[in-house]
Amino acid sequence: MASNLMRWQRQVPFCFQLRGDALLFVLAVFFIFSHITHEFSRGSVLAADFEGFDAEDLDYDEATEESIHSHPLKSSPPPSTSLSQSSTQESHHGPPSPPAVDDHRSPTKELSGISHPSLELWDEDEFEGIPFPTAESSPDSVVQPADPDEPSVVPGAGDGSPPQIAKWRLGSFVTEIVCVSFLIVFTINYFIGKRQNELIALCWASQFATKGSVFDRNFSLLGTGDGKEDAPLLLKEGQEVFKFYASGRRYCKHLLATMELRSRHDLIARIAGLLFRNKDTITFEVAMNDDAMDNVVLALARKKMAKSMHKEAWDLQKFATVMANPPSGRRWVAEDLMVVTESREVAGDLINDAVIDQVFGDKAFEKFGKGFISLHFSDQRPGSQKKVLLLKFVLPDANNMADMTRLVNLVPFYIDLIGRYKLSSQARPKTETARAKSAQEAFKEQQSKRQEVLQKKKAEKKKQMEEAEVKLSSEVIRKREEKERARQMKKLMPKVKMMKSH
Repeated sequence: MASNLMRWQRQVPFCFQLRGDALLFVLAVFFIFSHITHEFSRGSVLAADFEGFDAEDLDYDEATEESIHSHPLKSSPPPSTSLSQSSTQESHHGPPSPPAVDDHRSPTKELSGISHPSLELWDEDEFEGIPFPTAESSPDSVVQPADPDEPSVVPGAGDGSPPQIAKWRLGSFVTEIVCVSFLIVFTINYFIGKRQNELIALCWASQFATKGSVFDRNFSLLGTGDGKEDAPLLLKEGQEVFKFYASGRRYCKHLLATMELRSRHDLIARIAGLLFRNKDTITFEVAMNDDAMDNVVLALARKKMAKSMHKEAWDLQKFATVMANPPSGRRWVAEDLMVVTESREVAGDLINDAVIDQVFGDKAFEKFGKGFISLHFSDQRPGSQKKVLLLKFVLPDANNMADMTRLVNLVPFYIDLIGRYKLSSQARPKTETARAKSAQEAFKEQQSKRQEVLQKKKAEKKKQMEEAEVKLSSEVIRKREEKERARQMKKLMPKVKMMKSH
């Protein structure tokens, strides 16, 4: 049943169907995944063991550097002029290899391994045979010999303290955990809310648009197809908007039902809907034939909404007034409802005893009118289609769709009633006068708009001519002024008529 009712899904790959919220969700997941990967890689670099670096590559603290700069370098006595004999044979390929350094060397010899700006310029090849100058040791800058059994520790960044090894803590990933949790909840809510909206639309269609239902009995064509059995009944325009089309009935051109459901697929909108108590609604718009609807302007709604409609709707504001007192000698609508009409006769004829007993009476409205929002009938509605019937109801839950049966039955009932309705000879002149006056005002408004457009064009043309005159030469301007002066003088000269003599 569901597959026959809704076939709006297209057979294309999933990656090409990502639109709207689904596309945003995929991009958000990709962003969070890349951010977490970046955090892991940065933590791995901080926790890495810096092995293979010598003590000469490390930075010392400021106290050691100041102690080195505070003492002058000791230079060795000048070398003797006699040649010194080396125990090893010197090679011509370069300076001899330095002798092995004793492990138990003095603090002064240990200090010679410290890099110093003045010692970096010393070239062993240039000063071959001359002892390497050493800096005088200081008690504060004595470097203790390293213990071979003690593991090497990488100092801190310039303060001599041991490195702070990065530890994995749960508090370091609070932002990532919150974002991932929100995305998971958003994804679950998206699919659940989407399915709930589809279920409501399908339940409504199965209750009122299937074979043997109220619309099947009153319309010959249901759905967007050409009468085919497998044509879809509903047209999905979004995750919360569904439309139903029907045609093939007397007095009207077509019927369009628009279901506007809550945004259950959107987590934020769903929370906001719970706070503001948004409801699922359905609006029936019936386009009447031009010769099937008389001069009728009528609206019925709850008091607060009726006043709002009277202020906002152009046709109600132009032609209708609030009906304060009910017709004498007959039953009327419930106290919660208000009627806005052009003529009391029209209101009394269209809100008859049948609809009062079914829906709009006091007892019936308390039981069956909970889902009623408004109805609005007008032959002067702005737009291409002027003669329109609008009925708006609240959609119940999927399990209680039969509760709005009486409200839905009002649609075909009013199509037939207004299609056959004719004004009396007493009420017609008043409505005709109001429409003639409205047409005359509309014509004057169009004329004023047309005059404004013409004046605007003249002003633009004059401005263009002035700009063109500025660009012309003085000789051309002089000739044009003379020509204009001659034309003005010719107009001022008296006209002389020539008479023929007989």
